[in-house]
This record gives sequence, C-alpha cells and structure tokens, in this order.
Amino acid sequence: MRRMITIIDFSSGNLKSLVKKLNDFGFEAEYSNKPEVIGKAEFLLLPGVGHFGTAMNYLKNEKLIKVLHQKVIVEKTPIIGICLGMQLFSKYSEEGNVKGLGWIDATTKLFRFKEKLTKVPHIGWNRIMENKLQSNYTEDQINHRYYFVHSYFVECQNQNDVISFSEYGGSKFCSSLKSQHIMGFQFHPEKSHKKGMNMLADAITYQMKEYAK
Repeated sequence: MRRMITIIDFSSGNLKSLVKKLNDFGFEAEYSNKPEVIGKAEFLLLPGVGHFGTAMNYLKNEKLIKVLHQKVIVEKTPIIGICLGMQLFSKYSEEGNVKGLGWIDATTKLFRFKEKLTKVPHIGWNRIMENKLQSNYTEDQINHRYYFVHSYFVECQNQNDVISFSEYGGSKFCSSLKSQHIMGFQFHPEKSHKKGMNMLADAITYQMKEYAK
C-alpha cells in the first residue's frame, strides 16, 4: 500500500499541477489546509512561493502551526519543503522580520550584493554543488541545472544540515538541506524538467523508507 503525500496548502502555487506530477511518478497525493487532515498525514510536503511573513500568518490563522509541530517535531513525520517552504523551517526571516517554524537552526536572509549588475531576485537555472560533509546526491543529479526564483536564502548554523550549495553573484548559499526527517530544496525540482522531478521522487522515496512509520 502506497503512503499518501499530504501537501500543505497555504494558498501558494499551483498545487493541482504538483499533485498530477506526483501521480505521474507513482505517488498518491492530496493537498489540504485542514488541521484534521494534516494531523493524520504520513508524509508532508510544504511547497510555496511568496512572502515569509504572510505565509507564517496564514499558518497561524488556520491553526496549522500547532499540528505541524506535533507532526514534525513530536511524531517525526518526514517533511520536504520547497523554496519558501524550506525557508519556513528556519528560526527567523528578514522578510517581514518574523519568526519561522524553528525546526532548523538557521536564519532566512536577503541577498545583498555590492555589485549592482547582480539582480535580486535570483531567477533562472543554476547548478548545485554537493556539501562534502553530507550529500545524498548522485553524480547525474549534481550535473543537472535546476530552476530557482528567490530573493532570500537560508543560512544554516550547522553546516552538516547543508547537503548542497549553489553560487550566485559570487557568493555561495545553501540550495538544499537535510536534518534527519526534515529536508528542503531552495530550488524548484518540480519545475526543473524530468530530472528535477526524479530528484524529488528519489528524496520522497528515501525519506519514506527511512522515517515514515
């Protein structure tokens, strides 16, 4: 029996498209903003684009923060965050100057460059570089380019939480992270052609095998 992937809906992004892509890769998927549905989830996916502060307010207003804490921190339910979803794992964000979910010892910071030719947001295709301290990636995955669209990045205090870096404007930033059952991508694997979806599928399969009850 296949485990259901529950996508947390906070009114950000085309979730129907993501459900279809996951279905095409052999997964069962649903999306919901209801605490009672999320409370029964076997695997969580937190995607998103938008404003950090707005997203945290939505989660608070929909009474999702408590149930998410119960699922992820207490029950150790595996979760993958994408783009803003990964940033929400951090303790604090400069975007809105608000607290995040606090699951990763990290801060979400704005890109700042002295060179005015470097545009913010960072939009487009970029490579990832594996962190030699911890990496789950194959050579084929490292050699692929992934789609990014973000003005903020996650700065991890523990470099063992970083599984890949990318470079923009001459600076390296965390492009994916993992702390046991919590995993995140700053880029959009679901928008990065078939190889990107293969990476997401591999990550879900691995997290399910290692951590799902």
